Amino acid sequence: MKTISVINSLIVPEGWEEIAINIRNEYVKYFQSKPGFLSSTFYKSINSENKFNFVNIVVWDCKESFDRVVNEGFQNEDGLNTDQMKVLGKGFPEPIEVSPGQFETIESN
Repeated sequence: MKTISVINSLIVPEGWEEIAINIRNEYVKYFQSKPGFLSSTFYKSINSENKFNFVNIVVWDCKESFDRVVNEGFQNEDGLNTDQMKVLGKGFPEPIEVSPGQFETIESN
C-alpha cells in the first residue's frame, strides 16, 4: 500500500495565526489516536507574496486509513465524520480559508 499525504493549503489572515495553530494541534491529537496516522508537519510561509501563508501536511499509511478517519466528512455540509469531528479542511473558522487535497507519492529523491 502507498502512503498518502493530505496537503492543506491555508490562507490565514493577520491576527488569526494562533487560532490556526491551536486548531491544527487539536487535529494532530485526534489523528494520533487513529490507526494509520504517521505524521503531521505545519509550515508557515517566509514569503509575504505567497497566496497561502500556511501549509499542513498529514501523512497516512494508506488511503484506506485516511478514509476510515474522515469517512463521510467530505460528503456532508457540516464536514462531520462519524466521530463528530470535522474533517481538517472544514474545521477552521472564517475568515481562515483552507484548500485540502489528497496526494500519493510518485517520486522521492
